[in-house]
Amino acid sequence: MRKWTGWAAVLLLWTALVPCAAAESKRYETSFLDVFDTFSQVVVYADTQEDAQEILQEVHDELKNYHQLFDIYHAYEGVNNLYTVNQNAGIAPVAVDEAVYELVAFGKEMFVQTGGKTNIALGSVLSIWHEYRELGLEQPEYAAIPTVEELLAAAKHADIEQVVLDPEERTVYLADPQMSLDVGAIAKGYAVERTARKLEAQGVQSLLMSIGGNLRSIGKKGDGTPWRAGVQNPDLTAAEQNLTVIDLTDASLVTSGSYQRYYTVDGKQYHHIIDPDTLYPAEYSWAVSVLAEDSGLADALSTALFAMPVEDGKALVNGWEGVEALWVRENGTLEYSDGWPK
Repeated sequence: MRKWTGWAAVLLLWTALVPCAAAESKRYETSFLDVFDTFSQVVVYADTQEDAQEILQEVHDELKNYHQLFDIYHAYEGVNNLYTVNQNAGIAPVAVDEAVYELVAFGKEMFVQTGGKTNIALGSVLSIWHEYRELGLEQPEYAAIPTVEELLAAAKHADIEQVVLDPEERTVYLADPQMSLDVGAIAKGYAVERTARKLEAQGVQSLLMSIGGNLRSIGKKGDGTPWRAGVQNPDLTAAEQNLTVIDLTDASLVTSGSYQRYYTVDGKQYHHIIDPDTLYPAEYSWAVSVLAEDSGLADALSTALFAMPVEDGKALVNGWEGVEALWVRENGTLEYSDGWPK
């Protein structure tokens, strides 16, 4: 997550808490801007407007809570969040909420499962790129890229083994005082999945979350047809906005790409997804979309697959039950995992 600036930090839009189609369909939706530094939309089918408002409010409240818990930039009164963990690196273990503990544990698991391509301990490197990117966006005339030397020095403090978990005390401790966590590759999807599971347990049967393009569906639409999810074309100038459209029932679709968050240095674009092996923006694909039941898993894998050769990514996905992926190479060629719904 990035620092909040201006009005987007506080604006919450309950823009359309009325039926969005014919009255009998009872389809309601809302949008908001105050979680995970992104634009979010939620659609629900409910019996009454009151039921819809209660569900939509709960979605927002749950995601807002996770936003605060997983925030690495800000402290919140009475909350030990990941900012607190980072501030106590090399000092002391921090007792955290169960959601924070499980998120970090999930991050460590995904490091192993992806061969290190998803590394929540890479904060020391990612913070350098973040500073250069922010400067490049705010003052393009001073845009530059980090030096190899400063990136290599920071990478010495990205050892996932230095992230120490104590399940009995439910603490997180960064043993390296110069280490910092950055959960941008997993936090949003993980929060979306936890929210979806809570709603499912409460009996919600028809809902779609789009949190910064991270899609998670519950059931089908109110008329019994599947939700329809488009995979965005990374060529934003193309006439066709979507590369493909698929059915999405009790599943997630997450895309990572180089075509939105980037800055330019000497005519070359530098995006935000850093390859842990090269310490520079990954250059294997233009975009990668992952289809899976679990939104946290889809989020983590979309980042990992983007940071590895397509052939390696296919081998990983084809051996992972219930996961499919679509790659867009730099030249626009599409590649699919074996079971992607074509």
